Parts: sequence; C-alpha cells; structure tokens
Amino acid sequence: MTKMITDILFIAAGAFIFALAVNLFVIPNDFGEGGVTGVTIILYYLFHWSPSIVNLIINSFLLIVGYRFLDKKTIIYTVLAVAFNSLFLHLTQGWSLHSDEKTVNALFAGVFAGVGIGMIVRVGGTTAGTVILARLANKYLDWSISYGLLFFDLIVAFSSLFIIGPENLMFTIVLLYVGTKVMDFIIEGLNPKKAVMIISKHQHAIAEQVNRVMDRGVTVLSGHGFYTKEAKEVLYIVISKQEVSQLKKIVKEADKDAFVTIHDVRDVFGEGFVDISK
Repeated sequence: MTKMITDILFIAAGAFIFALAVNLFVIPNDFGEGGVTGVTIILYYLFHWSPSIVNLIINSFLLIVGYRFLDKKTIIYTVLAVAFNSLFLHLTQGWSLHSDEKTVNALFAGVFAGVGIGMIVRVGGTTAGTVILARLANKYLDWSISYGLLFFDLIVAFSSLFIIGPENLMFTIVLLYVGTKVMDFIIEGLNPKKAVMIISKHQHAIAEQVNRVMDRGVTVLSGHGFYTKEAKEVLYIVISKQEVSQLKKIVKEADKDAFVTIHDVRDVFGEGFVDISK
C-alpha cells in the first residue's frame, strides 16, 4: 500500500510538471508537441479548444486499446495519469513565464516534459496516447520506451508543420529530443550498470575478492582459446558504474596481464538489482 501511494504521488507530480511544460513553454511560444498532447495543441491553435478537455476525450478512447494489451496495474496508473494530466493542464492554463528567448524555452519545455513523463513511466504508468504505443513497442519489439516515444511523437509533430511553421517545428524537434534524453535519464536512473568479463590465470583470487570486498556475485563461464585450445574460465560480473574503479584495482593486484572487457548495460533484473516482475 505504501508503494502504491508513493507511485500515485509520483504520477501526480509527473503530470503537474508535464502540464507546466505545455502551459509555460510550449503554447506561449507556438511550439508543437508529440502524441495526443500535440494533437490537442494543434486543435487549440486552430479552434481554441481546451487542451485539458480534448486530452481527456482522446485518451479515453486510446485507453480502450491499451486495456487489451497492457497489464492491469499499468492501466490503473494510466487512468490516474490521464486524469491528473487533464486536471493540471486546466489548473495551470493561465500561468505564464515571460521569456522571449525561444531556444531557452524549447530546452526547458523538453526538460520539463521529459521529467514529467519519465516519472510517470518509471513507476509503471503511461500518459496514454503515444506512450501506450511506445510501451507496446517496448513489450513486443524490445524498443527503448523513450526512443519509441520520440518516433511516434515526431510523426505528430511533423503534421503540425503548416500550422506552426518550419521554424517552430525545428524548435519542436529540439524539445522532443531533449525530452527523450531527459526521460531516458529519469527512467534508467542515476546509477547505470556495467557488465564485466574477465579472463585471467588467477580468476579464483579475483572472484574471491569480488565476493568478499565488493559483495557482488560472480558467474564463471567455461571457454577455451581458439588457437591454443587451452581451457579457460571467464568471470562475468555486473556492477554499478561507481564500482568499476574498485574492480579494476582488484584485477590489477591479482593479475596485471588479465584480459578485461567492460560493457554498458541498459536493464539488469535479478537478485541485488531490479525484480523482473516490475
């Protein structure tokens, strides 16, 4: 129950920050946006229809599609996100932040939108619209959610070309890209992981030190040299970015001739990391 309450607070905060991106930076500068929000902004420019009401109506239909493909928790969180998003779009509609520098406005629009959507997606929700499509692409095609969202958002953004003009479209692309990078940062977190493979004649000493000093698990893979045919044991270790220097020190002390490769890891599930059910 505590986690659910925390998740709901994250969703509410994310929706509020996203609403600020729209009402403080996007609409006052005649920028476009991606997804359903982009459509609501286009309709606002053309007919002055309230983005909050149009957002709620369109996303209600899209939730029917998402209901058939997404799990129950995601649907519940998405309903909350859509409701909060529409509410805060309405409550912040009259807010203003005077700035004539469009580049700065585009950058901050991207940062606010990225943080807002990232907070919602991080706890398992969506803002419906293209976020649902991005989550489906992530689930069935293994696309990154942030880049899947950028792909679908760009389609909507380019459709606004004849309404906002080419210059504002370019600013829109900038804010969408910035939003994608920020969202990626929020979803992935502040602690990226590294996968390390070590080939050494002193692998047992290295593995023992990693277990004892770093309190990390070590997987031993069996291999052999192609040319020499000599059997070798390969150590496979997943650690945080901050632990790389400590591991290098352990390897250096045990075997200066060890062969080490270090890879960036996007997702890590399992004991000591993230539960795969999340």
